[in-house]
Amino acid sequence: MNPARLLASTFLFASLLASARPGPAEPVADVTLPSVQGGKAFRLSENRGRFVALHFLLKTECPFCTKHTHTYLKRIAEVPDVVHAFIKPDTEEEIRGWAKDMPKESPIYRDADAAFAKRMCISHGYRFHGQTVHYPALVLLDPEGREVFRHVGQDNVDRYKFDDFAKKIAELKAKTGK
Repeated sequence: MNPARLLASTFLFASLLASARPGPAEPVADVTLPSVQGGKAFRLSENRGRFVALHFLLKTECPFCTKHTHTYLKRIAEVPDVVHAFIKPDTEEEIRGWAKDMPKESPIYRDADAAFAKRMCISHGYRFHGQTVHYPALVLLDPEGREVFRHVGQDNVDRYKFDDFAKKIAELKAKTGK
């Protein structure tokens, strides 16, 4: 492929990716995700007015997903006024099995076929336990529902650490005054 055509193709691809994700001034479109532990479904629009942490976890029984989720659930009270949603693309049965050692009211939700992860442009194509999955990610939304931070791991171990999360939320709250 000649360099001009390659550059044009790259620009077109980048433009398509950018248009798929909401811009900084645009709230993320509403979504409803079912709880896998019998609790209330997560509805994004019901959480306006608070920061929302969307934790996109890997498909399958990932031990790093388990550790990440346990760490956040233990320390969640350290960062008040943040709604957390731990999101897995597995079947309800698989997620229930994975979540059996989590506290009963944990905010764990099902994203069937990773539809929400795809809509949020979480990179896909990572090979894990013989499956192709999206990368682990944390997306933070501000009280108006706009994306204000994103961390996409480069592998199953690359997760946004809780201490970094707490600092980021403090920084965002100071910036927005909320």
